[in-house]
Amino acid sequence: MNNTKLVVGVLFAVVASSPAWAAEDQHSGHAGMEANDMGGMNMDGMSMDMSSEQAVQQVSGQGGSAPADARDPHAYSNGYGFGEDTIKLKLADEKSFASLLANRFESVNDGNNNWLTYDIQAWYGRDYDRLVVKAEGDADNGKLQESITELLWSHSIASFWDGQLGIRYDDGEDPSQSWLAVGVQGLAPYWFEVDVTAYVGDNGRSALAVEAEYELLITQKWILQPRFEAGLNGKDDPVRGQGTGLTDMSLGIRLRYEIRREFAPYVGVEWAGTYGRTADYARAAGQDVSDTRLVAGLRFWF
Repeated sequence: MNNTKLVVGVLFAVVASSPAWAAEDQHSGHAGMEANDMGGMNMDGMSMDMSSEQAVQQVSGQGGSAPADARDPHAYSNGYGFGEDTIKLKLADEKSFASLLANRFESVNDGNNNWLTYDIQAWYGRDYDRLVVKAEGDADNGKLQESITELLWSHSIASFWDGQLGIRYDDGEDPSQSWLAVGVQGLAPYWFEVDVTAYVGDNGRSALAVEAEYELLITQKWILQPRFEAGLNGKDDPVRGQGTGLTDMSLGIRLRYEIRREFAPYVGVEWAGTYGRTADYARAAGQDVSDTRLVAGLRFWF
C-alpha cells in the first residue's frame, strides 16, 4: 500500500513539472495579466506608461500629424507646379516658333560664267500650322536673272509630312507670272527630304516641281548631301522658253563641314540640263542645253 502511494506521488510530480504543463500555465497567467492590466505590459513584455491609443499608434507605425517644417513639394520648383498661384506650362501645340534655313547660298561656275544662287526657306507658327516662305533664284553681275517666291500655309497631315497651299510669284528677265501652289513636303522613308509642288497659272498653264535630297553623315562634322531637282510643264510657253513635259533636271552632290550645326561651308559639283521643247528653245537662243557646274557656298540656319 505504501508502495502504491509512492508511485502515485512520483507520477504526479513528473506531470506537474512537464514543459507542456508549464507553458500552458505561463500562457494562462500572461493572458490574464494582459486582460487585467493593458497599460502595464505589451505583448513583447515592454513597459508602457501611455494611453491605449498612443500604444496602438506606436505599434502600427503611425506618427500622427506631420511637423510644421515638413518639406513643401513645390518649395524648390521655382513656381512650376499645379497650384493656383503657379506658372502654367505651355505644352504641345500652344507656342509659336520661327526658323530660317539657307539650304543653298552659293557661287556657281560652269566654265564660261560665274553667278550666285540662293535657296532659302523660312517659317513661323506652331507644330501643326505654319506660314512658310520659300525663295530661290539666280543673280549675275548684281542683276536678278530669275526668282521664284512662294507664300504658303503649311498644315501637318502626317507624322513626317506637311500639306502646303498658297501662291507663287516668278520674276526676273522673263515676264513675271503668278501661280496657285499646292504640294507636300516632308521626310520620306529612309530619311529622304522631299518637296513636291503642283502649280496652276493663267491661260491653263500648269507645272510640277520635284526636289529631293539626302544627308549622309561621314562623321559628326562632315556631311555629304546628294540633291535632285526636276521641273515639268503642262503647256508650251515660248515667251519664257518653256516647253511641254520635262523641262529641266539637275543632280548635284555637296560636301559640307559643320563648324557649328547652324553654320557650314561646302563645295560640290552639279550636272544640269534642259530637255524636250525647252531644250529646243535653248538651242534657238544660243544657250547650252547641258553643263557641269562647280559650286562653293554656305549653309546656315537659325
